Amino acid sequence: MSLAGRHAVVTGGSRGIGRAIASALEREGAHVSIVSRTPHVTLSVSKGDMGNAYFVAQADVTDEEQVRRAFAACREANGPIEILVNNSGIAESAPLKRTDRAMWDRIIATNLTGTYICTREAVPDMIAAQWGRIVNIASTAGLGGAPYLSAYCASKHGVIGFTRALAAELGTGGITVNAICPGYTETEMMQRTVANITTRTQKSEGEARELLARMNPGGRIATVEEVAEGVLDLIDGSQNGVELTIPRPAVR
Repeated sequence: MSLAGRHAVVTGGSRGIGRAIASALEREGAHVSIVSRTPHVTLSVSKGDMGNAYFVAQADVTDEEQVRRAFAACREANGPIEILVNNSGIAESAPLKRTDRAMWDRIIATNLTGTYICTREAVPDMIAAQWGRIVNIASTAGLGGAPYLSAYCASKHGVIGFTRALAAELGTGGITVNAICPGYTETEMMQRTVANITTRTQKSEGEARELLARMNPGGRIATVEEVAEGVLDLIDGSQNGVELTIPRPAVR
């Protein structure tokens, strides 16, 4: 499938996984809009890898009015939204007794409610066109449990449930809704996790990274490029309501 000329919106697209996804979509010829909470995205992000300028709109995905204005600006710049990648997310860890209501609300609002708000804003364009692709960035934490991550796991389980429900609702109208479930991935977020482990356990950085790798499918740390490639595969295909785990199992 050619993505040339199609309008793709990537939330949280200014760095890490989101930046890699935006770059991959642009290389495929899509017109890419980035929705970022950061007020002033750096110049290195405002230019795509092919030399085209990304359109950048500022919004906190937990704020409905900010999202409405940002998506309206994206439409004005690049036309109706045909592809949406819900990538915005946060992660915090704490045992349940130290997971206060503020932390719980913050994580659920960003990871789950933000996905709902942005999707609801984009879907009318896709229904009108009778074509659309929605990819939600969930996590392997949405497929199982992990200690000290009760709020994060709950939010990502919610994203997967939302993905399945919307796939069933929209699947007959030319729209697919799928999820990517990355394990630990080479990002700033993972670096903070490594730092937390070394501080709390006195393990070395190498030991902390090895511990995280063992928790991943395939026993290794994923790359942002792998996640971006998974997004392209789901956009290109006809699968609907699936969860693609990254890293993918090695082919024997």
